[in-house]
Amino acid sequence: MADEDLEIDLDDLARRMDGAMNALKQEFASLRTGRASASMVEPVMVDAYGATTPINQVGTVNVPEPRMVTINVWDKSLVGKVEKAIRESGLGINPQTDGTIIRLPIPELNEERRRELTKVAAQYAEHARVAIRNVRRDGMDQLKKAKAAGMGEDDVKIWSDEIQELTDAYIGKVDAALEHKQDEIMQV
Repeated sequence: MADEDLEIDLDDLARRMDGAMNALKQEFASLRTGRASASMVEPVMVDAYGATTPINQVGTVNVPEPRMVTINVWDKSLVGKVEKAIRESGLGINPQTDGTIIRLPIPELNEERRRELTKVAAQYAEHARVAIRNVRRDGMDQLKKAKAAGMGEDDVKIWSDEIQELTDAYIGKVDAALEHKQDEIMQV
């Protein structure tokens, strides 16, 4: 077997770890921090035209003020359905309708709710760490196969160290993102 066949694809491992980071960022974006964000309504699905549709496909989502999200619904017949979807989404926001514009005032978070949200953020971060460790395990499995196919002990050690460095770097990114999100949530 040629030496090229025995190499581990670190770029593929890094790409998969990036995927875990992107998923974490999306989960963090959906967490309310007491500040308005268009991404907080992204997971809301509306029953429109006989199908469940993301809210951003039935209206324009804007953030005109730091504590207000507005949704300008394009089809007047969907205003009630959008309002219902927001109420049932679990965001804890009471929509106010004005014609085709739905306003979502973001209430202040109390201390207890902030602490709950930091725990949720920590759970999201732990899921990302697990995903990254799973990618690491896949890389180590590739390494075992390469060793069985004739890779030398020194090369195995070098690749093993590189995979571990990559894993440590991504775990560090998750920890930094979590710390930033928790600071953002706890900020009054």
